[in-house]
Amino acid sequence: MTIDVSGDLLGDAEVRTVAVETPKAIATPTEDTLARRFADFDTLGEALDYAASGQRGLNFHDARGSLTRPYRFAELRDDALAMARRLIAAGIEPAQRIAIVAETSPEFAALFFGVIYAGAWPVPLPLPTSFGGRDSYIEQLRVQLTSCDPVMLIYPPELSQMAGDAAGLAGVAGMDWSTFATRAAPDVALPQPRGDDIAYLQYSSGSTRFPHGVAITHRALLNNLAAHAHGMQLIESDRCVSWLPWYHDMGLVGCFLSPVANQVSTDYLKTEDFARRPLAWLDMISRNPGTSVSYSPTFGYDICARRMSSQTKASDRFDLSRWRIAGNGADMIRPDVMQSFVDSFSDAGFKASAFLPSYGLAEATLAVSIMPPTEGIRVELVEETQLSGVPVGQDRPQRFRAIVNCGKPVRDMKVEIREEDGTPLPERAIGKVWCSGPSVMVGYFRDEASTNACLVDGWLDTGDMGYLSDGYVYIVGRAKDMIIINGRNHWPQDIEWAVEQLPGFKAGDIAAFAITTPGGEETPAVLVQCRSSDDAERLRLRDEIRERVRSVTGMNCVIELIPPRTLPRTSSGKLSRAKHATCI
Repeated sequence: MTIDVSGDLLGDAEVRTVAVETPKAIATPTEDTLARRFADFDTLGEALDYAASGQRGLNFHDARGSLTRPYRFAELRDDALAMARRLIAAGIEPAQRIAIVAETSPEFAALFFGVIYAGAWPVPLPLPTSFGGRDSYIEQLRVQLTSCDPVMLIYPPELSQMAGDAAGLAGVAGMDWSTFATRAAPDVALPQPRGDDIAYLQYSSGSTRFPHGVAITHRALLNNLAAHAHGMQLIESDRCVSWLPWYHDMGLVGCFLSPVANQVSTDYLKTEDFARRPLAWLDMISRNPGTSVSYSPTFGYDICARRMSSQTKASDRFDLSRWRIAGNGADMIRPDVMQSFVDSFSDAGFKASAFLPSYGLAEATLAVSIMPPTEGIRVELVEETQLSGVPVGQDRPQRFRAIVNCGKPVRDMKVEIREEDGTPLPERAIGKVWCSGPSVMVGYFRDEASTNACLVDGWLDTGDMGYLSDGYVYIVGRAKDMIIINGRNHWPQDIEWAVEQLPGFKAGDIAAFAITTPGGEETPAVLVQCRSSDDAERLRLRDEIRERVRSVTGMNCVIELIPPRTLPRTSSGKLSRAKHATCI
């Protein structure tokens, strides 16, 4: 609005208001005349250089899903080059680390690529979560800063106090990015990285207490991004929609770096906004005029299905008929949750065949296997005694667990299932999942022992258990999470899922793991988030949970009821079972 003042300014002024419309932000286009290249570049900087010659880009939205900032790749490149010149003027040299708190924003995007152009290594670090509070977040940053040994930590202005304190404790220079952006950006020569140079460090999920900085080269990254694009069979009308955090590999690599390297316009909802209004994610997909590509862990689909009232028709609000790729990854895929999502949103045009299960980890850059598009969720029923190592019929009736097909190895990736001693296993035999390919990490930063423990002759021990069937990969669970008691293997997911079936509990309320008793014996323990403060009710719940766990394991267990939202979690929101034993 402007104010037009006319007449005698020294006397009684006539004030007339004139309404002026604020120009509406226009999103970057889905389709472009620029010929699409599937990440066939030598370095990430070259990938952005190419993307900047077109019209596509990144688009940032507010909590209600309204567009607030279109950010063409050309604009991102200009800002990143300016950031690179500022970094070099500040004395930053190639291979030095620059830690950046990874907020989903244009500022982080420009800084990340600015560090790339400067030849240094960006290190995305997490935002605060609801668990643990201020002191826990400061300690998390301090530990990761100590691990990656950066020259500088750059962060959003609103985190200046916490991030600044962490930088001080770690002896690292800290600055908010608004202040850094005011520095001079003199014209200087930029280094010319090679494909074998390290592009960035990624702190994998669960790396809070004992951080492992995964070192990924430009060549490894671009190989995986190309494999990811080929696996999804990207088409010209595809547009990405994402709420995944940029400090996690699926959000950073799959939904930020992949759109740049494969020239895909992308719409972003901040993770914290998704947590408050999850259906805004589906609103954004509904408004997409092209075909949507969007990934989520199982819990994202779960929370959306739970938010839909049984009296509400999804078609009254959503149009999900153009959702071509509904990716699943980052945690164990639960077919019951996927079915619930289909039941809730098929009325709005969502097709179950859009589900695209996948498997990956930061140590492989991202993708290891992807389900071919349109094949959807496929499961195999596996008798639990095959997972536990106990012959059928010894002490319980047969029970089966549905194991989700996670697709075929991506282009250039090999997958083997091996015994503990490294002996390859045949198809349909459960063992440790190993993978090999050009996108496997160089190693953990400055951690030779951990690197040697999982990298052998170019093969990566993923730490996961699974099997192969007709060329498809099936993931059973994490080897490090296995509860082994009296020689019997118990997957914590089995115990957690069993308890979730009790009235009043839901996915994410329960964590199962093993503890050692004062007598030196291992026993299963279960942490359960409980909303009741009534003593009688809590006693009843303990008895119900104990009986349910006994039905699964055949043993008594330790039950601890804890307040809501207090289960330890990794940076990506997954349960961090490695931390749970400290809670008992």
